Amino acid sequence: MAKILAIDFGLKRTGLAITDSQQILATPLETVASEKLMSRIIELVELESIQEIVLGYPTQLDGQPTHITQNVILLQEALHKTLKTVTIHLQNEQFSSKRAQQAVYLGGKKKQLKSKELIDRVSAAIILQDFLSLRNP
Repeated sequence: MAKILAIDFGLKRTGLAITDSQQILATPLETVASEKLMSRIIELVELESIQEIVLGYPTQLDGQPTHITQNVILLQEALHKTLKTVTIHLQNEQFSSKRAQQAVYLGGKKKQLKSKELIDRVSAAIILQDFLSLRNP
């Protein structure tokens, strides 16, 4: 089975996570400068045989778009155009960063709470695990 890649997009940097080959477990992968994101995604699709991408979709509590939602839509469109054989899913990412901070804290890495790169990777893994949980309840 192919792996699934998750993206927690940010204007400056973007967190990535990936599943195992059975698509059961999401693991933080890396943080990429957003201006290099597309080339890195293309590399990962080839290296890891990615057939699906889960893109974190940001909304406010009332469901309205955030300041970054339109950028995520533009990324989704670019991914569709560039990676024609890869399925792109949008996944609600509300509270993923807060949950990532909590996971890092509970994991005993209190000193790394200020590492935005780590939080971005863990947040992408949370988005991906949420997607997997909804797909396979």
